Amino acid sequence: MILFPAIDLKEGRCVRLVQGDMNRATVFNDSPADQAAAFVEQGFSWLHVVDLDGAFAGKPVNATAVDDILARIDIPVQLGGGIRNLATVEGWLGKGIARVIIGTAAVRDPAFVKEAARQFPGKVAVGIDAWDGKVAVEGWAETSELTAVELGKQFEDAGVAAIIYTDIARDGLVQGLNIDSTLELARAAGIPVIASGGLASIADVKRLLEPDCAILEGAITGRALYDGRLDPREAIALITDAAKGQTIAGDPR
Repeated sequence: MILFPAIDLKEGRCVRLVQGDMNRATVFNDSPADQAAAFVEQGFSWLHVVDLDGAFAGKPVNATAVDDILARIDIPVQLGGGIRNLATVEGWLGKGIARVIIGTAAVRDPAFVKEAARQFPGKVAVGIDAWDGKVAVEGWAETSELTAVELGKQFEDAGVAAIIYTDIARDGLVQGLNIDSTLELARAAGIPVIASGGLASIADVKRLLEPDCAILEGAITGRALYDGRLDPREAIALITDAAKGQTIAGDPR
């Protein structure tokens, strides 16, 4: 399992929102690059970045901040927010982003997502963000009639690398992940799913390491890290120990 620390970018700064509301933003670091470097120092192996302004604008807005992050760290970065066409996908991948996350366009133009996944194998993820099971788009400002499961199943055989599933009602509230809905989506779509929204404590990490969650790729953690409710070294050690245990258990020797 991979634990992805999150950096959300608003006006060039590292913030956290509550339920996706841009008016409920808390600034945690004026330097996203410094924050990214701190996460690397803590031992994380991936970074999750969202261009919040880009999600609303429909195009990259915080490119300078992303460039600064890429210049500072050497772990892979997945990036979402405002990615609506192949030129943007190619541009970010060319800059060194390991995986792009397509959200709104997955609803509006699924053919684009499938073509991107075909052209860039292993480099395209779908972001599915939902209110009460219904998919939200345009920076969560609008809700579609599609359910998360219906959208996920559209990409079942498209070569999508992963789905990032966010329960918006829990996002930023550190009340715990919606494991049941995340597992439902993973089983229906047959694509590795990353849980997002509400990870609150080491208890959530332990839950993710239980056998039924083995089909998940991992989870994203944001506010719990920034607030100090989740000790990054404890969480990473727990995940590492669990992986070692699985290796030993599966070793035929």
